[in-house]
Amino acid sequence: MEFEKVKKFILAKLRKELPRSLTYHSLGHIKDVYKAAQKLAKLEGVSGEELTLLLTAVLFHDSGFLIQQKEHERVGCDIAWKYLPEYGYSEKQIEVICGMIMATRIPQTPHNKLEQIICDADLDYLGRDDFFAIGNTLYDELCMYGLIQTENDWNKLQVRFLEGHHYFTDSAIKLRKEKKDSHLAYVRSKIV
Repeated sequence: MEFEKVKKFILAKLRKELPRSLTYHSLGHIKDVYKAAQKLAKLEGVSGEELTLLLTAVLFHDSGFLIQQKEHERVGCDIAWKYLPEYGYSEKQIEVICGMIMATRIPQTPHNKLEQIICDADLDYLGRDDFFAIGNTLYDELCMYGLIQTENDWNKLQVRFLEGHHYFTDSAIKLRKEKKDSHLAYVRSKIV
């Protein structure tokens, strides 16, 4: 696997081709999830080939937005299948990567440790201090798609989402659950 080469390729492609209207599902989000995945992988004892597959999945997990918003995870898998063989990834490795990408679909459905880590990394911000700043970028994106109209709609959506979400890895639970719960309480208090 030529990880550094594929990383350079997909980041350049995302930087150049992602729609500028995507305020949340942006290159910044990919880099944020990448950093969170590295941290969680270390805490969960993931290294070697598994770490490479995890980080590759992170780089491709929202690449489907290059083409469309709906079913973007499936499209991201198609993109992975198209390009990863050129960088020495085997069919079996790409299947593992696509399993991780599909696990991030909401509601998240991880079936193994790597899938749990990418899911927790994808929503790491829910339990961080920058929750509201990042949430505002998602609010803007959902407004752009016409999926929400008012701040109250947004707060109701956030409450439903936070109530239904849980972290999967012990590391994410220890790092993020308490702060996420306090964000939930605050957002609940804002609903009119």
